[in-house]
Amino acid sequence: MNGDALWTIGELARRTGLTVKTVRFYSDQGIVSPADRNPAGHRRYGPEAVARLELVLTLRELGLGLPAIRRVVERELTPADVAAAQAEAIDLQIRVLRLRRAVLGAVARLGSTPEELTLVHRLARLTEDERGRLIGEFLTGVFGGIEDGGVGAGGAGGGGRFAAVARSLTPELPGEPSVEQVEAWVELAQLAGDAGFRALLRGLAEAEAAEAAGTGLPRPGLAVAVRELAGPAVAAGVEPGSAEAAAVVAVLVERYGRCCAGAVPGEAGAVRDRLAERLGAMADPRRERYLELLAVVNGWAAPESWAAEVDWAVRAVA
Repeated sequence: MNGDALWTIGELARRTGLTVKTVRFYSDQGIVSPADRNPAGHRRYGPEAVARLELVLTLRELGLGLPAIRRVVERELTPADVAAAQAEAIDLQIRVLRLRRAVLGAVARLGSTPEELTLVHRLARLTEDERGRLIGEFLTGVFGGIEDGGVGAGGAGGGGRFAAVARSLTPELPGEPSVEQVEAWVELAQLAGDAGFRALLRGLAEAEAAEAAGTGLPRPGLAVAVRELAGPAVAAGVEPGSAEAAAVVAVLVERYGRCCAGAVPGEAGAVRDRLAERLGAMADPRRERYLELLAVVNGWAAPESWAAEVDWAVRAVA
């Protein structure tokens, strides 16, 4: 047909692959206007109607609603404007879907009850400020008032190296986290809200501060001694109850006694009992799990595990 051709609504529907009802709807909305009417009053459309309807179909496939489509076909919005707005909307949808996926994944993996499902969803939706307050309260509960010389009036992170430790234990979820990071944050936040876990870490920090006060000098922590002494024993397959293990334990007890002189009675039995208590707390799996989750949230390399060495020391000292 030439450029002066006019089509009925049925012919226009066939040319565009739409139904007559759909073409009539867009015509009634003023998005596709008839060029003329025949003597019977039926609408007739020109070639520009086909182009408009093809544009409308494209915009609908991109997810635009009727008001936005109207503005584009009337040239109030450019295609670039539409593309930018739609890209932003899709980014938002992706973030929402990631959040939903993370919540469902956490629920499936953790075996949550209906009550825990609500908690998991709430934790995943916390704002950056809310996350900061939650972790801040947790770290204050662990380190607040603890200084290198014992328990004092320090702030959330205590004094000296305890302030540095508190900072190193702070999760920082990125602006656009992965599903794995959101899942890790949810589990980490649950740990931070565990009163028993908080008390465990508080006890470890207070014990380390008290032991450091016994010497008044900076010293390697108990964890370092365990790694240095138990590490080779684990690697060599030394049984915790063997005579060879007893020799390692004797060195460990002696070294621990020197490290915490004044904080623990000097009798070998008392030192060994205190050491066993400290090792038992260190062996709690929640402690290492927190560090694993922290690394995921912050995008760090996975921490090295010393669980085997600590477990060996626990059984050897017992």
